[in-house]
Amino acid sequence: MSKGYISDRTKIVIASTTTLGAAAATAITSSAVDTAGFDGCLFIVPLGTIVSGAATSIKVTQCDTTGGSYADLLGSNQTIADTDDDKLVYVDIVRPQEQFLKLVVSRATQNATIGGIIAVLYGRRSLGTASHGSNVSGEQFNFPAEGTA
Repeated sequence: MSKGYISDRTKIVIASTTTLGAAAATAITSSAVDTAGFDGCLFIVPLGTIVSGAATSIKVTQCDTTGGSYADLLGSNQTIADTDDDKLVYVDIVRPQEQFLKLVVSRATQNATIGGIIAVLYGRRSLGTASHGSNVSGEQFNFPAEGTA
């Protein structure tokens, strides 16, 4: 395991696609993110256009199974202003008490566009390379020389 690459020490998961985040006034709930083997989960939510008067917020929920009843995490709710167009919001959960997390984006009254939900699991407890989500790909470069990309 290389100590230089963040991608070797984390697991990146697309928890909700950009398509699901198209302009609307409906809630989006991410897929369940399994935190087993990791200390924390950073949810990243890029925002697009938010129409004036939109009531938008995010929160994190947890459960001990993927399909069980998810409960809100105390204090994790964040209100998103209708002037927060093209910003990015995040919630970082360290040592959740249950294994599975979901991020919920509440959108009401007016359209709000969400650029998907990315979950970055970190603080891997075992050695070896973490496999990223099936819809995540990328490359690593160590001390790259200048030249044609």
